[in-house]
Amino acid sequence: MASFRRTLSPAYPDRQYINGSFPVSSPTHKLASGNAKYSSPLPALAAEFRRLVGGVFTRRHGRKGQWRRAAFRCVLCFFVGFLLGMFPFGHMAEDIRSHEISFEMKPPLPHANNAQQLRQEDRVLRNRVDEGFVIDPVSLSAERERQSDRFDFVPRKPLIVVTPTYGRAFQAYFLNRLGQVLRLVPPPVVWIVVEMKAASMETAEVLRKTGVMYRHLVCNKNLTDVKDRGVHQRNTALEHIERHRLDGIVYFADDDNVYSLELFDSLRDISRFGTWPVAMLAPSKNKAILEGPVCNASQVIGWHTNEKSKRLRRFHVDMSGFAFNSTILWDPKRWRRPSLNPIRQFDTVKEGFQETTFIEQLVEDESQMEGSPHGCSKIMNWHLHLSAHNTVYPKGWVLQKNLDAIIPVK
Repeated sequence: MASFRRTLSPAYPDRQYINGSFPVSSPTHKLASGNAKYSSPLPALAAEFRRLVGGVFTRRHGRKGQWRRAAFRCVLCFFVGFLLGMFPFGHMAEDIRSHEISFEMKPPLPHANNAQQLRQEDRVLRNRVDEGFVIDPVSLSAERERQSDRFDFVPRKPLIVVTPTYGRAFQAYFLNRLGQVLRLVPPPVVWIVVEMKAASMETAEVLRKTGVMYRHLVCNKNLTDVKDRGVHQRNTALEHIERHRLDGIVYFADDDNVYSLELFDSLRDISRFGTWPVAMLAPSKNKAILEGPVCNASQVIGWHTNEKSKRLRRFHVDMSGFAFNSTILWDPKRWRRPSLNPIRQFDTVKEGFQETTFIEQLVEDESQMEGSPHGCSKIMNWHLHLSAHNTVYPKGWVLQKNLDAIIPVK
């Protein structure tokens, strides 16, 4: 009698099942499935979790399965990393930071054998110090070097130096001399040079070579209506300062005067208005005249003057004998000026009265002035009235004629 062996799945011999399991259709399985609703759900959840984990970490075919597996691994790694980050491992770094790290290099302790040799070297060094030799100790400590690098920076007040000029024989000499003085003044310094009608190439070349920060301005006032060109040139500079709100100490420095460096250092001590005496050469050039304030410490109590024609002036000051804060020009509320009119010099007043009429717009009386230096007892600039009338200077300061040798070289 022939016997037949029945396979478990004749219809699907090549079907693969998860984890190598096969479907079971037995009474026991049916009984277990029938009583599942009365059993605990924990075994079922555990079986699902095992099936899910096994599906992630086992190899599957197809692009969709690979994408899900990669996404799940990323999420799982992120979750594990987040949990590890919540643990208190930060106290270890704090303990490391709490310990001070010293960079000081200490020499090794001497042995007993060379202790005597070190004592002898110390005696030699002491004898050299007594004889006049000084040995500086060398510190290798990073903390000491860091402390020595500290310094206190005090900003300086900017200086605004206004110089009217015009083409003449001594112009290059005057501008070069004043430019070299300003070059030695600690910055910040702004040199405002004003010419009439047009800016000449000769003046521009001199300004470039001085190495001082400058502004070359032009006064467009008609010369037929000009009584004193210096007044209009200074007014052009005042308009420039007011328009651009330049903050600093304004000083009118004519190019034919002589100045000391101490004068420019004292300008930075001025709060509102400062003045000092000026030594002048009389027009006759046979005597010296002192013009300026008489001071008790820094308080102005009187004036020096030697000219009877100028005794009617309110303030006896030369144009190069005072300086003032530029904010008075464009910030009248700060200084409580009664008038909001622009502060300018007048060309219509009598000669020699331009200074006093201009100062009357800046201050009310001597109580608002500051004498400089202490006691006003030092001369810091000189007004010499040097000029060369009717002298023609070469264009561009280059000689093109009269170059023939009078005495030829043998």
